[in-house]
Amino acid sequence: MEIKEIIDEKVWQDFEGSCAPHTFLQTWEWGAAQELLGHKIFRLGIFEKGNIRGTAFVYRINARRGSFLFCPHGPSVSWQDPEDFRALAGHLRALAKKEKVSFIRVSSLAPDTEEMGKLFKTEGFIPAPVHMMHPENAWILNINRPEEEILGAMKKRTRYSIRKAEKDGIKITTSANPEDVKLFYGMYLETAKRQKFIPFSESYIRREFEIFKNNNKALMFFAYFKGKLISAAVIIFSSGMAFYHHGASIRSDNSGLTASELLQWNVILEARRRGLKNYNFWGIAPENAKKHPWRGLTIFKKGFGGRAENYLHAQDLVISPKYWLNYVVETLRRVKRGY
Repeated sequence: MEIKEIIDEKVWQDFEGSCAPHTFLQTWEWGAAQELLGHKIFRLGIFEKGNIRGTAFVYRINARRGSFLFCPHGPSVSWQDPEDFRALAGHLRALAKKEKVSFIRVSSLAPDTEEMGKLFKTEGFIPAPVHMMHPENAWILNINRPEEEILGAMKKRTRYSIRKAEKDGIKITTSANPEDVKLFYGMYLETAKRQKFIPFSESYIRREFEIFKNNNKALMFFAYFKGKLISAAVIIFSSGMAFYHHGASIRSDNSGLTASELLQWNVILEARRRGLKNYNFWGIAPENAKKHPWRGLTIFKKGFGGRAENYLHAQDLVISPKYWLNYVVETLRRVKRGY
């Protein structure tokens, strides 16, 4: 078993395409975006006798409480064969010491099972104190079927809201122009304040959009009522599906408007035109978290029909005692936010 960095984009993309993971956070484009944002990145490949068996995109996050290596929604390995992950864990431990970071965080797409928890534990990992850095509970809709069937499987209220928005004159537009991130961002900040989450910076969203847009993998959707922007979304098209990555809306005086439902329906139609099979609505609240800040958003997403995918909670591998300061701070923050 050999682990080494992959510098050939085609090698990386071909393997990721064969895996078709339900994420875009392990794509070549996501790595390029993080690099432009100033992060040191590592595209690692797991090889056996020259044949690629798995990959892991990892990048370094510099923080005052302690820098760390982060693997978002990775690695891309066969969880039925734990030897690949064990080899990778050993390599990451050595890399972390070389980079002089406090810990390694892995937010994988491994299924949320007792067996997976034990696998990480045997390699020295512990559950991370944060609820998530990226979704651990996703909502996925199969769109590889007739439009009438998709509509018919929706909640009655969602289907009604789409038709109502059309009758109310809601207009949906799209844009691939990075300059329009400014239009999105003001509303996004308002949404973050209302829903009590920490927003990404405008430069972060713009860089991400620019990278994916260059390969025709990103599009912004805007919903207008009488010329006023009231809802928006940033959509990523990758790994055989569409992803609802960022969303925003304003509290309108016209509380009966259902612009967001119509906007999402237009995203679904665009994804189908591109020949994609699934729409990933991204994060939802855990099933029993009745007081979770995402509860209302989760009800909205589930109204379109679909199914849940639950991933193993983020796992941390402690490298330095400095980690425990970060652990305490993140624990307090999680409790405060009601996660």
